[in-house]
Amino acid sequence: MFVRVKSTPNSPRQTVQIVASERIGDKVKQRIVRYVGVAMNDTELVKMKELAEFIKAGLEEEAAPALFHPDELARMAIDGRKKADVSPDQPLTVDLKLLREEDRVVVGIHEIYGKLFNELGFDRVVGDPARRVQSAKTIKHLVMARIANPASKRKSVIDLERDFGVTLDLNAVYRTLDYIDDQSLELIQKKAWDAATGLLAQKIDVVFYDCTTLYFESFNEDELREKGLSKEHKFSESQVLLAMMVTREGLPLGYRLYNGATWEGHTLKNAIVHIERMVGIDRVVFVADSGLLSKDNLDLIEGCQKEYIVAARLKSQPERIKKQILDKASYQQGDQMMIKEIALPGGRRLLVNYTEKRARKDAHDRQKALAKLQKKINKSKNPESFISNSSHRRYLKIENQQAVTIDEEKIKYAEQWDGLHGIITNIKDISASEAFDQYRGLWQIEESFRLTKHDLRVRPVYHARPRRIQAHLAICFMALVCIRHLSYRVKLQYEPLSPEIIRNELVHVQQSILIHTTNGTRYGIPSKPTLHANKIYQVMGEKLSSVPFLIA
Repeated sequence: MFVRVKSTPNSPRQTVQIVASERIGDKVKQRIVRYVGVAMNDTELVKMKELAEFIKAGLEEEAAPALFHPDELARMAIDGRKKADVSPDQPLTVDLKLLREEDRVVVGIHEIYGKLFNELGFDRVVGDPARRVQSAKTIKHLVMARIANPASKRKSVIDLERDFGVTLDLNAVYRTLDYIDDQSLELIQKKAWDAATGLLAQKIDVVFYDCTTLYFESFNEDELREKGLSKEHKFSESQVLLAMMVTREGLPLGYRLYNGATWEGHTLKNAIVHIERMVGIDRVVFVADSGLLSKDNLDLIEGCQKEYIVAARLKSQPERIKKQILDKASYQQGDQMMIKEIALPGGRRLLVNYTEKRARKDAHDRQKALAKLQKKINKSKNPESFISNSSHRRYLKIENQQAVTIDEEKIKYAEQWDGLHGIITNIKDISASEAFDQYRGLWQIEESFRLTKHDLRVRPVYHARPRRIQAHLAICFMALVCIRHLSYRVKLQYEPLSPEIIRNELVHVQQSILIHTTNGTRYGIPSKPTLHANKIYQVMGEKLSSVPFLIA
C-alpha cells in the first residue's frame, strides 16, 4: 500500500488516497483502499498526508480485528448488514404483518469509536495473557459506554445491555478494573503518545501542560484522596490532582494522578521525566498557566535544557517592574495588541500585552463582582463572613474588625491593570506575537479538562480504593483520547464537528431487529443515516447503509 496524491487540472484541489497494487492475470492494477480527503492548499496537504500515512500503517498491521463484540443478537445484526453490503441485490420477500420488533441496538458508537479504540492500540493494554482477551473486551465496552453515556459502572452495565446488546457481569467489571495495574497504566500512556506522534508524523515541539482537581462524594482520606486547594470549590470533600499534557492540536499525550493536597507546581518534574522517556522529542516548549510559575520550576525546566512559556503574575512583580508594566505610553503596536518586553534576570523575558477588548472585559467583570459584594454588605457587615473569600477581600476595607466597606483606593489600583496580560519565556528566538500565539493554544488543554469533567463526567468519583480510582481515570483517559483523535480526523477530512455532535450522530446510528413470528427469521432495519453520520463513517473507512437485510 502507498499514499497517492491526485491533482485536479486548473484547480488547487489535491485528493489524498491510500492505494494498493493488485495483480489480476498478467496485469497489475491499483485499487483505492481508503479515500482520505481533499486538500485545498499545501498546509492541508501536509496534514492530510500525515493522516494517510498513519491510517496506512494501521491497515498494514491490522490482523482483521473484530470491531464489535456484543452479545449474539447484536453481533448477528452487524454481520448481517456487512453481508448485505457485499450482495446488495439479494431480494427480501416477507409478509410485513408477520414481523415484530425483537430489539433495537445502537451500533454507531462501537462501529466507529470501537474501531478507533483498536487502531490506537488500547485493546492491548492488559498485560496478563490469561486475562487479556475478556478483559480487553470489557475495558473496551466501558470506554464505549463512557463516551456514549457517562455514568457509574453499575449504570453503564445497564445501558450496555439495554442499548448496545452487550451483557456484562458487574462483579466481572470490578475485577477487570483491578487488572489495570501499573504496567497497564504505563502502556496506556505510551499508546496515547505513540498515536499522537504517529498521527502528526513529526516530533512534538510544543506541550501544553496544566492541572485540575477531581472531587469525591466522600469525606474520607487516604494516601491518594486528601483535602486540598480545590479548583471546583469543593473544599470539604476529599480530592485528587490530575495533571495532563496535550499537543498543539489538542491530542492527549499523557496524564498523572497525584494526592489531592499536592501543589500543582510540584508535578512538573514528573512531566519532564515522562517526556524525556518518550521518543520523537527534539525541541520542546512547555506552555502552562501561572500555577507553574515559581523560581524553582523555571530553574528546573532550564536545567533540563527545555524551553517554556508560562503566564506571569504581573501584580507580584517587583515595584521596579510593575512601574514599567503600567507605563502604557511605552508599549509598541503589535498584531492586534500593544506589546512591551521587559528583561528579567537570568536571560528571561517578560512579555506584556494590552488590548482594549480585555480592558473592557476586566472592567465589566469587576463591576459585576462589586455589585454582588455590595449586595452582600447590605445584608451583613460581619467581617467573618467576608474573610474566607479572597475575591471579596480584594476590594474590602475592614475598620476596627467591625465596619466593612468597599475600598475605593483598591478599586482605582485594580483599574490600572485592566487589559494587561503577561507571559514569561526563556526562548530567545521567538517574537512576542508568536509567543502569545503559542500561549493562546493553552485552550486546548482547558478544552480537554472540560471534556473530561463534563462530557465524560469523570467527577465526582465514587470509587474508594486507590487502584480502582486509577483504573477509573484510565478508562476516562482512553475515552478522551478516542474523542480527541476522532474530532481531529473529522475536522481534517470533513468539517469541524464538536465531540457532542459526533457522539449524538453515532448514538442515533441504530438497527431495529425484527423477527418473523412464524419461521423465526430475523431481519435488520438500519436507521436513516444523516449527512454527518455518513461522513464520520467515511472518515473511518466504513460504509453506512440504510438498506434492510437478512440476519439469519
